[in-house]
Amino acid sequence: MIFLQLMHVSCRDASFRSKDSGALPSNDSITHWLSQENSNSDEEYRQNLSKAFDLALQEKNDSLKSKHFSRISYYYALLGDSLQFRRSNNLALSLSKKIRDSNALANNHWDLGSFLEDNGLQDSAYYHYVEAEKIFKSLKDNYSTGRVLYNLARIQSNIKDYTASEVTTIEAIEFFKPLDKYYQLYLCYNNLGSVTNALKEYEKALEYYEKALFYLDKTDRSDQTRFNIINNIGKVYLDKGEYNTAVETFKKVINTDNIYHFDTRLYAIALSNYANSKNKLGDTTEVLSTFKKALRIKDSIHDPRSLANTLFEISNYYLSQKDTAMALQYALRSKMVSEQTGNNFRLLESLEHMARLDPIHAARYTQEYIRLNDSLLREERTTRNKFTRIRFETDEFIEQNELLTRQRQLWIGIAIALFVLAAFILITIDQRRKNQKLRFEQAQQKANQEIFNLLLAQNKKVEEGKQLEKKRISEELHDGILGQMLGIRLILSGLNNKTDSDSVLKRSDLLKKLQGLEEEIRTISHELSRASQEKIHNFIVSIEELVKTIQDSSKIKCHFKYDNRIDWDQLKGDIKINIYRIVQESLQNCIKHAKATKVDLLFESEKEHVRIIVLDNGVGFDQKKGKRGIGLKNINSRLEKLNGTYDIHSKIGQGTKVIVTIPCVMEEQAEPLSV
Repeated sequence: MIFLQLMHVSCRDASFRSKDSGALPSNDSITHWLSQENSNSDEEYRQNLSKAFDLALQEKNDSLKSKHFSRISYYYALLGDSLQFRRSNNLALSLSKKIRDSNALANNHWDLGSFLEDNGLQDSAYYHYVEAEKIFKSLKDNYSTGRVLYNLARIQSNIKDYTASEVTTIEAIEFFKPLDKYYQLYLCYNNLGSVTNALKEYEKALEYYEKALFYLDKTDRSDQTRFNIINNIGKVYLDKGEYNTAVETFKKVINTDNIYHFDTRLYAIALSNYANSKNKLGDTTEVLSTFKKALRIKDSIHDPRSLANTLFEISNYYLSQKDTAMALQYALRSKMVSEQTGNNFRLLESLEHMARLDPIHAARYTQEYIRLNDSLLREERTTRNKFTRIRFETDEFIEQNELLTRQRQLWIGIAIALFVLAAFILITIDQRRKNQKLRFEQAQQKANQEIFNLLLAQNKKVEEGKQLEKKRISEELHDGILGQMLGIRLILSGLNNKTDSDSVLKRSDLLKKLQGLEEEIRTISHELSRASQEKIHNFIVSIEELVKTIQDSSKIKCHFKYDNRIDWDQLKGDIKINIYRIVQESLQNCIKHAKATKVDLLFESEKEHVRIIVLDNGVGFDQKKGKRGIGLKNINSRLEKLNGTYDIHSKIGQGTKVIVTIPCVMEEQAEPLSV
């Protein structure tokens, strides 16, 4: 197993440094024992490393001794021998500090950080990566600085500090791009794709994965790496909810020739993702058999962490099939495996899932979920705080931070002062504008009310004069002329005693004419008398006069019709004023804009509302492109005061229809006058 690890050192290049940072020590014995070619088994190689360790202790030259222990610690790390790695690495750190070999010191911090990261000690690993980064930056070793920054970004991603991971990765990219380090650029963009997908920024994640593929194509890496990215892209589409695209993407991976043999784990993961996507899509064909195939493969290669994910997805499949018993069984298995592997994210999902599946024990699962979630949140918060302190607890940073703090405080003070000043000016201007507008509206309303009242009073006086005159004429006709006519008829009737034929014929004709005249005068008198008793609607009269004025001045044929079921005169004064103004504005629009030849004006009543309809046969307009002019804004402003609404229907060449709806509010009824 150790030989396979050593032959694939380059695979760990992303996190653990390779031994290319200095010249090899000249001690042939140590070089001999470190060579893998001189060992036939893991145990033999471990014994050879021990011999190399003992020989390095005997080295008198601190510089060579430092390099020996640096190499020995590296190979112990690959073996997974924690104790011997820490011993050799501590010696390497002490010696590099003693001889002030900055490059060796940075590399030893890097080795220790990688070892601690592999063993799950994220905060300690972060500290040593930061130490390595500081030294590499001081040495202006941009390549090593970028690689350590990538390791820092990966740790930040592991503790779900995705934003910080994104920032650190971009910083690493800035070091790699001028150096044309394509493989490292691929790693960075792949990490950016992962963190942005975790942040649910799916389009950005896809963009980063495409860039990762672009840089990967510039390297001589195998297609295995490419299919890892394709699988990641499929996961983005799955999380995004584009299940059809996800299915096709995962197909590219699982249908690749020999992928099962050269990367069994990737094949199993892609197979499980493919089945999950089909299940999400609602296509259950062969979904269960595909899940179970992935499950068998993961179990055979001893990949329990990924196994928990597939168990959870199978549970979701059974839940979608309404089989809660099987869903609960697989959820319990997923929970158990997650606990064994420390997969807390999947454990949380399993507990939440089981609480829904098992109502009887839902309270217990919920309590476990809350307890674990709170614990993880505290741990993540604590780790992030540690990272922050580690990252910035240097003299240089403190000095720079103080400067930035002072500058920030100064700019914040200036910004706050400018903001307060701007806010004060804006508020003052706005308040003045509102006051002016309010005063103008009040003055306008008062003027409108006075004008309309004067108009109504004038019309009322005119109508009262007409009614009085009609009544006077009626009385004169009835009491004066009609009485005299009656007297004449009686006198003539007395002359009928004369018997000559001419007199008789003449009198008879005169009597007939007088009777006809009497009937005609009586008819006129009765009609005038009835007209004096009928109520004339002064508001309606005002509207009629307005319509007549518009018709006479514009040559437009206007037809006005109103609903006589309500007393329009009893509407509140402000309603009548605003209806008058709205009708006036609408008719003017028909003249100025519509180019109409005919206008229909309708006053209707409906339950507790009155409706005003203005319909013209003008040119019309496109409502989508039309802009609201001052007239419409005035109409809207008036309707807001009345809690009314308006609607406009218009098409080019088909005229325009304006419908205004206003709540019907009447003035208090006056007591009838006694006669």
